[in-house]
Amino acid sequence: MRPLALLALCASTVAAAEPPSFTKDVAPILFENCMSCHREGEAAPFPLTSYSEAKKRGALISAVTEARYMPPWHAAPADVRYRDERRLSEEQIGTLKAWVEAGMPEGDPGRLPAPPEFAEGWQLGEPDLVVRMPEAFEVPAEGPDLYRSFAIPLPAGGDRWVRAIEFRPSARGASHHALFFADPSGEALEADSADGGPGFAGMRELRRSERGGGLGGWAVGGAPQMLPDGLARPLPAGSALVVQMHFHPSGKIEREQASLGLYFAPEAPQRTLTGVQTPPLFGRLAGIDIPAGESRYVVKDSFELPIAVDAYGVGGHAHYLCSEMKMTATLPGGEVKTLLWIDRWDFAWQERYYFREPLRLPAGTVLETELIYDNSAANPANPHRPPRHVAWGRGSEDEMGSVSLEVLAAKESELAELRAAQRRQIRQAIANRFLSAISGGSR
Repeated sequence: MRPLALLALCASTVAAAEPPSFTKDVAPILFENCMSCHREGEAAPFPLTSYSEAKKRGALISAVTEARYMPPWHAAPADVRYRDERRLSEEQIGTLKAWVEAGMPEGDPGRLPAPPEFAEGWQLGEPDLVVRMPEAFEVPAEGPDLYRSFAIPLPAGGDRWVRAIEFRPSARGASHHALFFADPSGEALEADSADGGPGFAGMRELRRSERGGGLGGWAVGGAPQMLPDGLARPLPAGSALVVQMHFHPSGKIEREQASLGLYFAPEAPQRTLTGVQTPPLFGRLAGIDIPAGESRYVVKDSFELPIAVDAYGVGGHAHYLCSEMKMTATLPGGEVKTLLWIDRWDFAWQERYYFREPLRLPAGTVLETELIYDNSAANPANPHRPPRHVAWGRGSEDEMGSVSLEVLAAKESELAELRAAQRRQIRQAIANRFLSAISGGSR
């Protein structure tokens, strides 16, 4: 081999063997995927904004990323691509591990990328309406996670249409996530006033008409986003805004009195966002009845779409005992697409997963949902020690479960047909429960 070629080979071998450094390899990963939460004033327990901060936590960073506990993203890879995915690649996880194993070298400070800038004030611009929790809720310094709902009265007006809600918690160190709902029934305001303190306990299912319902949510590290042009969620006249919050005590007493900025569409959308939920009513009619010690209790349900729809996003809801949930779509030709698979459900991280592009599902597509519950002592999330029998209920230590697909009717004129099919689904579930009861079955 010629000397010059040999020298080139040696140089490339040395370069290939060079361990990753913080400035060149690790900082870009942390800045892009971790710093939105791991910085001063946010909910993460420590910052990751500098070499010294990352080196101090290096072994922990490697362990939690390799286990895919962090960054918090619980949807496994599916047959759809999600928007704003916070899932590290195998290469990125390997880089973090190799950096720790190499002794966590800093590298050339001149190669450190500029840290990301985070907007001050309202990130989506000036809201159309700003509301605030009427009273501050005191989050204790210590103790278990808390789930509490707050009803916020809104100014009088006609029907409005929400494109986005930007959430600004005051207790950033203790506020973990929030879900938003429109409640035209008045039930939430009654529950709030009857509780004796700010809000009311738990994350109760509220009675909601077709005109009320979900308005989105917020989670630590998430950024507010507008719905695509032409889409909005209904906020019926006379509704209260319900904020269901999860608090994680931070080690000091904090006071939460969140502000919310609402962004409205100028007019009613031409197409109506609606949810297709299986099992319906958060599994209330699914006969959830989990024996103590049962490690694999399975609930299944399906729904056939009577019309073509465009699917925009998907999300699940369950409590502590759920360990896995999945929704698939079987197309009329037999092709099966996984829309959501959470193989390690965590009650603390309830997100909606929006698709990068709308997914057309033709009429005749069958949506199938499977939820698996673990009521054994081996489940670290089980709130009962020893395990006890658990049935469907609204409390956090009861159980429920469903997966909801957010869709638009491909033809708005056919929306009524979809809703009629959903009502038939509920009637059939009621009939099945009645037949099970008179036959003596537990399910």
